[in-house]
Amino acid sequence: MKLYSTNNHNNRVDFKQAVFQSLPEDKGLYMPLSLEKLDENWLNSIENYSFQEIAKKVTNHLLKDDFSEETINNLIDEVINFPAPLVFLEDDLAILELFHGPSFAFKDFGARFMSRVMAHYSKKDNQLLDVLVATSGDTGGAVALGFLGVEGTRVTILYPKGKVSLIQELQLTANGKNIRAIEIDGTFDDCQALVKRAFLDKDLMKNLNLTSANSINIARLIPQSFYYFEAFAQAKRKGFEKVSFVVPSGNFGNITAGILASKLGLEVEQFVAATNANDTVPSFLKTENYQPKPSVQTLSNAMDVGNPSNWVRVMEFFEQDVEQLKSKMVSKAYSDVETI
Repeated sequence: MKLYSTNNHNNRVDFKQAVFQSLPEDKGLYMPLSLEKLDENWLNSIENYSFQEIAKKVTNHLLKDDFSEETINNLIDEVINFPAPLVFLEDDLAILELFHGPSFAFKDFGARFMSRVMAHYSKKDNQLLDVLVATSGDTGGAVALGFLGVEGTRVTILYPKGKVSLIQELQLTANGKNIRAIEIDGTFDDCQALVKRAFLDKDLMKNLNLTSANSINIARLIPQSFYYFEAFAQAKRKGFEKVSFVVPSGNFGNITAGILASKLGLEVEQFVAATNANDTVPSFLKTENYQPKPSVQTLSNAMDVGNPSNWVRVMEFFEQDVEQLKSKMVSKAYSDVETI
């Protein structure tokens, strides 16, 4: 897979470099240079395949030039070893349960996939890999358990003081081994800014084999697309031919993965980006004026992001065309009272 920076389309790298560099020096984000749609016959019969078979098909389609089919299939067997059931609440309304992984967060899919990809490359290079990640709650736990005990890796997690739940804090701090957590006196945005600064520090990058496990890393997005295909497969088994996805959105990595799935050929009628009081994106879709703001603390703390990093990817997928974006996505903000 070849990728480019959103800030300079001529800045192109291969998949391995994008995985380990995480953030281009020009401060953009890496995007696939081109995306071919999956085989239409396969998509039309997706209900006949298991979750693991779907994940293998998507991964082999995207990364066939980077890994052997055997390597990919073994990786998926190790990573996708828990379900993502679609549970119907009403005739045409269902919840996709993404909490069946080891940390109970949807990010288990991305963190486990990424840790194995990085370990595969690092084993060949025989070099310690330092993984730096900022968390607003659930990313850190998923990354910690995804990398826990993975040989040749060391993980440092930055989390905002007093802004994660007790269980989340224990998930971050109680692992030991190759996992360490640092409490930051600030917000998630402050933690994320520190991560970005680290990747733009040439001396630090020169002396450490440093990478990120946040959703700015392309290796997080690819596996998160799997469960959109899996949700559609389960819906088709119930007789549905059309689906829309409502996605709780903080840093907008999850919904970006859904858009990636749609660009690969998955038929999605509409995406709904649901935010809490951190309403940067709903405000943008109303005014067409993008104004990041300091994050505010809410009950849904994992979504407390005032300047979502992945929004630039969303816009890139829609070729910076706001009207094209609005035809596929709406966004709504909800207060703590409404959340309760």
